[in-house]
Amino acid sequence: MDVHRLVNLLILGSLLLMAVAFWREDSLPPPERLHAALSEEPLQGPTREKPFDTQVKGVDYRIAPRHTYELNGLVVSLHDSDTWWDYAHREWNDNLNIADFCVVWGENVRRDAYRRASYSHSQWECFWRTSSGDPAHAFDATAFSNNHLLTDDPAVARLLRQVRVGDEIRVRGFLADYTTFKDGRPAGTRVTSVTRTDDGEGACEVVWVKDMEILRATNRLWRVLFRVAAGLLLLGIVAWVLLPARLGD
Repeated sequence: MDVHRLVNLLILGSLLLMAVAFWREDSLPPPERLHAALSEEPLQGPTREKPFDTQVKGVDYRIAPRHTYELNGLVVSLHDSDTWWDYAHREWNDNLNIADFCVVWGENVRRDAYRRASYSHSQWECFWRTSSGDPAHAFDATAFSNNHLLTDDPAVARLLRQVRVGDEIRVRGFLADYTTFKDGRPAGTRVTSVTRTDDGEGACEVVWVKDMEILRATNRLWRVLFRVAAGLLLLGIVAWVLLPARLGD
């Protein structure tokens, strides 16, 4: 087999591997592989935490805790607030809201309803849709939430940004309202949900994260394979450009 054919096979093979890895890297694991804690409801209780102030990147914020909160959930969709197309957080000077995670737990896990739904994310909201008409796998909107995750701790922020779709997480902290200040004056306040039956579509919770753990990371192999395939594709393209033309071409 000549070198030109090998390079062509390398390019085609890497493209195929990239396509498969891209398709698989956000797949959701089956219920039997999930941590037992994901079958439980979030823990929410009273708090004695007083409102406090913090500053991130020169912007002042006031945090008003409302309830203690602990959530074990499967991430089915997410949004990074630093992504290039997110203009809303930049305009609002919001450096606290590191990421938004859509998560499922409880009945959606026990019924395997989460794999029969599709999910999408905007800058502020997460949406779910299902075409399943099977009552045994009906999606429970009260076992789904969009979590706006806040922190001023760089280590926690780094961990939040490592989470990917399909990961199982545990988040501890409290549900909170928070206000952004500009020139010493309040510029806007975001208010958390405190129940998961707000609008029939799932809660929109603002969570001040004190502690966060990735219980199990899913699809890491596929993400590694995608990067490997991308590297091989680049290598193949460079080799194709540098190879001398075949005689008669």
